[in-house]
Amino acid sequence: MELRHLLAFVAVAEELHFGRAAKRLQMAQPPLSQQIRQLEKRLGVQLFERNTRSVRLTSAGESFLEPVRTVLDDLDTAVRAAKAAGRGEYGRVTIGFAGASSHETLPRLTRAVRAAHPGLELVMTGQTYANVALSRVADGSLDLGFVRLPVTRPGVAHRVIDEEELICALPFDHRLAQLGSVPLAELAGEPFVSFPANAGSTVRDAMTGACEAAGFNPRVVQEAPDSYTILALVAAGVGVTLTVTSCQHIQQSGLAYRPLTGPPIRRQAALAWRHDNPSAALRAVLAVAEEALPTPVLRGETSVLPD
Repeated sequence: MELRHLLAFVAVAEELHFGRAAKRLQMAQPPLSQQIRQLEKRLGVQLFERNTRSVRLTSAGESFLEPVRTVLDDLDTAVRAAKAAGRGEYGRVTIGFAGASSHETLPRLTRAVRAAHPGLELVMTGQTYANVALSRVADGSLDLGFVRLPVTRPGVAHRVIDEEELICALPFDHRLAQLGSVPLAELAGEPFVSFPANAGSTVRDAMTGACEAAGFNPRVVQEAPDSYTILALVAAGVGVTLTVTSCQHIQQSGLAYRPLTGPPIRRQAALAWRHDNPSAALRAVLAVAEEALPTPVLRGETSVLPD
């Protein structure tokens, strides 16, 4: 039984006239009659009673009509769903991000995607540090990751969406909080709070690189899994830290942010994805991101941070 047989049957059943049904199907009448005979032979029942003056459905034909219409409707739905998925209107995209630094960019992206493609599912994976997100994009376990430059993994494409500066966070009553900007060298010997050393945090890497460029290794006395906890510990007087400007929305009683003295230490945030990822849904998200998170005018990185 073929699709053309079912289409032929419905056309004749609805027109009750082989000539009109053939015209509707844009075919000649003899092939249409042949298809109906083939279908009846396949089913082993007669679907139509016909003579030279009229055509009408048999009881078997009447019983067959609605299920066939359902099959054709379901097929049409399946075709439309496949085409919509091919355009990225349906599907699933997995996104890795670190919560605090994506405080502004992630909601802008998700709101824009849901407005443009309400049938598309976004699966969020939080506390995914930039280096971890990059690794997971590279191995295919994430479709899209919020990362920081440099992006050096083979097969991974990226687009810059933000530029951040490294700043100092310290207790509001700290001696250096009275300054307009903090010289990095003044932090030598201070207790630091930061991300775990091997968790894949580029902020931890940037902090270490900046301190080493200033002539000392940061003495980390406590580690925490996210910026919210780190900055709460700083506010509690446990230590100081270096963070990025995108985390300044975190306001804690007893916490002070200060820029660093000297040339700004800039890091660029980006979206990363595998360029060979075949997902139409991912392509749709990337297209929305072009408008929701446009690439800013970049001022560039300073050379004090190692790649």
